[in-house]
Amino acid sequence: MSSTIDRLFTELESRKNSDPQSSYTAQLLKSGKLRIAKKLGEEAVETALAAVGQDRSAVIAESADLLYHLLVLWLATEITPDEVYAVLEARSGQSGLAEKAARAAKT
Repeated sequence: MSSTIDRLFTELESRKNSDPQSSYTAQLLKSGKLRIAKKLGEEAVETALAAVGQDRSAVIAESADLLYHLLVLWLATEITPDEVYAVLEARSGQSGLAEKAARAAKT
């Protein structure tokens, strides 16, 4: 899917066991899933607010932060990009409304 995301994920994975004093990724991973999830939420809100404020460059920068924190969360929860790509591929070509209704019917 995205070679940039794959490369970044591999790079973050290599920092998993780094010294938290020298690696923000290692620091986040050591702090646990709750902290990572909170950071992801903060970045999502900041991205949304930048969009509402119509600040294109801020949306781009905040989107990068959001993706970074999402990848760290995937690492913490032992999810790989390929697993997410597979779900996206399975949904490809399907109406978003139909896909959402199918998910709702399963719950």
